[in-house]
Amino acid sequence: MHIVLYRPEIPYNTGNIIRLCANVGAELHLIHPIGFDLTESKLRRASLDYSDLTVVTQHKNYQAYLDRFPSRRIFATSAWSKNFYTEHEYGDNDSFLFGPESAGLPEEIVGTIPPERRILVPMAPGNRSLNIANSVSVIAYESWRQRGFEGAGPPRE
Repeated sequence: MHIVLYRPEIPYNTGNIIRLCANVGAELHLIHPIGFDLTESKLRRASLDYSDLTVVTQHKNYQAYLDRFPSRRIFATSAWSKNFYTEHEYGDNDSFLFGPESAGLPEEIVGTIPPERRILVPMAPGNRSLNIANSVSVIAYESWRQRGFEGAGPPRE
């Protein structure tokens, strides 16, 4: 599974997502420009020592990601989608695209994704958004669950 952060802005969120990716066996892709330096202490503090356990790839822009991985299915998260994230069957090479914390994915990016692959994490009425790390977690765990938690360690005794 591939988590794609389009122009991430907050190092703490990206650090938490790095840690999540290490724990679910996902690869993380960062689409530039990035709103912080990857050596920032805030990023390192949030990701703990999981950075070495996660494949993190940077791409100069969204088109560079598409050019490098043309055959991957992309699911875009959008507050305007009519499709809950639970309504799909996910595969090993699917990519989940998340927008910047302040604005979400721009329409010119969302518009390139077929409507059936635009997904939503539902919320109570009147709320604006979830934290991006929470949204990534919800979707990543659903994808992993559908694949039988492949690669998971045994439960602790």
